[in-house]
Amino acid sequence: MIKYLGSKRTLIPRILEVIQAVDQAKTLTEDGRPRGVRSVIDLFSGTSRVGHALKRAGYRVLANDHNAYAAVLARCYVQADREDLWDDARALLERYNQLPPKPGYVTETFCRRARFFQEHNGARVDAIREAIADDALSPELEAVVLTSLMEAADRVDSTTGLQMAYLKSWAPRAYNDLELRMPEVLPRAPAGKGAAHQLDAAEAARTLRGDIAYIDPPYNQHKYLGNYHIWETLVRWDKPETYGVACKRVDCRARASPFNSRRRIAAAMGAVLDGLAGRVQTLIVSFSNEGFLSRDELEATLARHGEVTVLEHDYKRYVGAQIGIFNPKGKRVGKVSHLRNKELMYVVGPAAVRHAVSALIERGAA
Repeated sequence: MIKYLGSKRTLIPRILEVIQAVDQAKTLTEDGRPRGVRSVIDLFSGTSRVGHALKRAGYRVLANDHNAYAAVLARCYVQADREDLWDDARALLERYNQLPPKPGYVTETFCRRARFFQEHNGARVDAIREAIADDALSPELEAVVLTSLMEAADRVDSTTGLQMAYLKSWAPRAYNDLELRMPEVLPRAPAGKGAAHQLDAAEAARTLRGDIAYIDPPYNQHKYLGNYHIWETLVRWDKPETYGVACKRVDCRARASPFNSRRRIAAAMGAVLDGLAGRVQTLIVSFSNEGFLSRDELEATLARHGEVTVLEHDYKRYVGAQIGIFNPKGKRVGKVSHLRNKELMYVVGPAAVRHAVSALIERGAA
C-alpha cells in the first residue's frame, strides 16, 4: 500500500485483538440475545489498511473517507471482491503496462513544474490514466486499476512519503520504471460484502450502522488532502489549477477538516460520537498524544458514551519529523524535538466490553 502518514500498520494486530475480545464478550441486544461482532465501521479509512485487515479477518467492513483517493482505495480493498473481478482486472493491467508513454498533465505538472516523478514515469502515468478514463469501467474495477496506478507511482516517487514537497536530489527509486501490479483484492468476507462511502465523518456517523466503529481521525494541523494531493488529482482526473512549489490543487486552500483545527476539533469529535450513539455497540478510538485534544478532554468526551478502557502503543514518529524541517532550498531550519510518540487506543462500551478488554491488557502485561 502507499506510504502514508498515520498508517496503523503496526497497530493492526492490537486492533484485531481488541475486536476479538469484544466479540467474545457477547454483549446483549435490546431483546436480551447475545450479540457478537460481524460488522465494523471504519470512519476515517485513509489507505484502508485497517479495513483490509478486518475484511481478511472475516468482518463486514463499512469504510468511509471524504477524500476521493481514499474512497477509491476503500472500494478496492474493502468493497471489491476477488471472485467478481480478478481476471478482468489482471487483463486490464497487462494491457495498460504495454501502453507507450504519452506526456500530459502529470508530466507537465509533477515532473517539469515540480519534481515528484521523472518524466519517463510521468508520461506513462498520463497514458495509463487517460486509457482508464476512456475505458469507462465499472466503479469497483476502476477502483482496482486506479489503486494499482497509485501504488505504482508511489514506488517511483521522490519524496519522504508526503506530497508537501519533493526531495532535493532524486530518490534512487525514482529511476526505476513504473510497473502496474495487481492489488491484494480479497475474497468476500464471511460476514458479508463490504462497502466504501465518501461522506463527511459526521454524516457517515449518522448514516452507517454496525457492531463496532473504529475512529482514527486527523488530530492536528497535518491535512491529508494537502499531503496526498497528487493521488486526489490522479483519481479525480480533473486536471486542476495548482499553486506553490509542490503544485498542490487549488482546492487544498478551501477544503478543510474541522479535525485539523484546534478550535473546532472538540465539536467535530462530539458530533461524530453523538451520531454513532445507538448505531454501534462499541467504539474504538485511535488518537495520538500529539493531538489537539488532551487525554483528559478526550476521555471526558468518550465517557459520555460508555465505560472507557485505554491501551497505549509506543511508535516511531514519521520520517519527516525524524529528519527535521527544511526550507525550499534544502537548508535545515528546524530541529527534531523527539523521535517517538504514544498512540492511545480508547475502547468505549458497556461493562462487559470493559471487562474483556481489561483482561486482554492483563494478559499482555503478564
